[in-house]
Order: sequence, then C-alpha cells, then structure tokens
Amino acid sequence: MARGGFPGMGGMNMNNLVKQAQKMQKQMAAMQEELNEKTLEMTSGGGAVKVVISGKKEIKELKISPDVVDPDDVEMLEDLILSAVNEAIRQADEMYNNAMGKLTGGMGMGGMF
Repeated sequence: MARGGFPGMGGMNMNNLVKQAQKMQKQMAAMQEELNEKTLEMTSGGGAVKVVISGKKEIKELKISPDVVDPDDVEMLEDLILSAVNEAIRQADEMYNNAMGKLTGGMGMGGMF
C-alpha cells in the first residue's frame, strides 16, 4: 500500500476527492430537480395525438384530435397513443442522460474511482 493513500490513487488527496464527490452530488441533485420541472411535447399521426410529459416521466397532458376517433378502428388510435407516449419517455430519458453526461464529463460516477 502506498504511503498515506490507496493503491492506484496516484497520490490524490482523499479530502479533495471527497469534496469533489460531494460537489458533484449537489450538482447532480440540482440538475435532476431542474430536469424534473421541464416538459417535453411529442406527437404522432401528424399531430393527431399529442403527449406532454415531465422530466419525471409523468404524463401531464394528452390531446387526441377528434378526426382520429374512429369507433371502427380503435387499434389505430391505440397505436398512435402508444407511439407518442413511448417517444415522450425516450426523449425524457435522453434529456436526462445528456444533462447528466455533461455534468459528469461523459463518465459516470464509477469513472471517478
């Protein structure tokens, strides 16, 4: 074991490492709170179905154009809703991952150790 440190730490001061980790944790919490407040809007069927989702992946709004409400073709409407909701969730995940990637410099918390 290296004197005054841990093997593989390259002489890095543990206090500095702890301070950096705490700072990053605070930044991540603030970023997560900010992302949770954002909303994304997705549409499908050329705007026939619109979904508004929060950064927490909560559906805030769902609008369906009366033009696509066909009692003889409920499956098409279901598909449009699923498409819009799934895309909204994908976009929310992407927004979160991009923001956290910028904060951590592209490396996850595991990259610090």
